[in-house]
Amino acid sequence: MEIRSFRPSDTEAVVALWHACELTRPWNDPHRDIERKLTVQPDLFLVGTVDDEPIASLMAGYDGHRGWLNYLAVAPDHRGTGFGRALVREAEVRLEALGCPKINLQVRAGNDAALGFYASLGYEPDGSISMGRRIIPD
Repeated sequence: MEIRSFRPSDTEAVVALWHACELTRPWNDPHRDIERKLTVQPDLFLVGTVDDEPIASLMAGYDGHRGWLNYLAVAPDHRGTGFGRALVREAEVRLEALGCPKINLQVRAGNDAALGFYASLGYEPDGSISMGRRIIPD
């Protein structure tokens, strides 16, 4: 797998990947999420490719206080290959280069597989409660 920054031509393949990985939700328009990401730190929107076809993705960001990981996806037929681990490590390297001291992420309740994956990478619950409020309806 080659890791590179997202290209606009990857849009449909990445949206299809997110659907295949069941990451999309009715209240999040994946096309709008991509458009928004491309306006802020687009170099931190990573795509893993095989033969230049996107088979994995990860959106990362840094707000000056914490880094964030979102939309980690690996095509179901490529799971267990280390591709997800490689994307997270690449995001960590890029975030650290920006001076990011800590990375946060959110896992949906009940997603034990994701919790186990992130635990294997050294991530752990930090006692915070995630709260949110949508201000722009998609």
